[in-house]
Amino acid sequence: MAQQAIELTVEQTRRFLFDYHGLSHTFDAAGKAGILDYIRRVGCIQFDPLNVVGTNPELVLQSRISDFERKMLWELLYEERSLVDYWDKNMAIFPMEDWPYFERHRRKHQAWFQSNPAAATAALDEIAQRGPLCSADLQYNEKVDWAWGPTRLSRAALEGSYFAGRLVVHHKTSGRKYYELAERIVPKELYGLSDPFSDDAAYYEWYLLRRIGSVGLLWNRPSDALLMTGIKAPQRQAAFAALIDRSEITEVAVKGLTHPLYIRSGDIPLLEASLSIGSAKGNLAESSSASIRACVLAPLDNLLWDRKLIRELFGFDYLWEVYKPITERRYGYYVLPVAADGRFVARFEPEKQRGTEPLAIKQWWWEDGEGDDSEIRASVERALHRFAASLGTTFSGKLPSPV
Repeated sequence: MAQQAIELTVEQTRRFLFDYHGLSHTFDAAGKAGILDYIRRVGCIQFDPLNVVGTNPELVLQSRISDFERKMLWELLYEERSLVDYWDKNMAIFPMEDWPYFERHRRKHQAWFQSNPAAATAALDEIAQRGPLCSADLQYNEKVDWAWGPTRLSRAALEGSYFAGRLVVHHKTSGRKYYELAERIVPKELYGLSDPFSDDAAYYEWYLLRRIGSVGLLWNRPSDALLMTGIKAPQRQAAFAALIDRSEITEVAVKGLTHPLYIRSGDIPLLEASLSIGSAKGNLAESSSASIRACVLAPLDNLLWDRKLIRELFGFDYLWEVYKPITERRYGYYVLPVAADGRFVARFEPEKQRGTEPLAIKQWWWEDGEGDDSEIRASVERALHRFAASLGTTFSGKLPSPV
């Protein structure tokens, strides 16, 4: 039985999303426990290897974890094995306990492995004997076709086996992946478990529920938040209907939005807490500038996965332009959003970070109507100091005045 729709204002919806993602009020997450709590809440964080001022997952976590250091993520991935690199929202990082749910992903990626058994088996045998290896450790120099263009057979053999779930990333050195046999890394109680889904419908329902949790709120519309799920319009409609019927999701009617949003019913206590905090804050005559929290967001931040939704809710039009020709870029190559007090206030293009050189800003743009408020400016400056500290450096620049 579907639950009655929850009615929210746009402001309440914005506040909830910031609270849900740990981006507002005081930091309430710290250490590796905070990292795991957040990733378990949202399912996964997206990985991208570009490193201008840290990689995307590092940028996601520094905006939420008060004491974030890069080594924390490394330890969770490659020492403690609480997290694993694999496909989810494109390349992603998710909890190791989720490994069985991606059996269908692994089956979908069997093609190269099955079409090239000699090379794949040889690579697996070498790793079995020698331990973790990268493509440079294998002397398979024949050029073969690959998803991103011709490449060495050694790379294709390793990546094809990784996509098929026979290998996992053991560790990375300067961006280079070293692979190990999955059976040696994935816990025995998880490795080799059969597909947990009875049919395609159950799989799509699980995946839709997961992605609603990845963003916090989602609508029943085509969405980039559903990339890699395999969910097309008919499957999306059926999955929404089934989840609503079982009361696993609840409709959220936002005043001014044409399309309803949906929340995981299990997250309603978080929504109620957010509304309570927002109400208490609204009853205060004044708020301290120190209570306003700004943060630098990752370009592929979970909050931004459905950019159409963000544009409708926040009036913030953001596109990561790294893969666009220079002549077609509206802003710059690697531009990061800045959020504060439940809204987006600016964006900037940083210089490439090198060692402990101070964080440098190449270009800065205030959003329309932003930049004059002294409390917001102060919170943004604090955010830039925290951001620089997460990179192991400092920030001593000055924010430009709005044009």
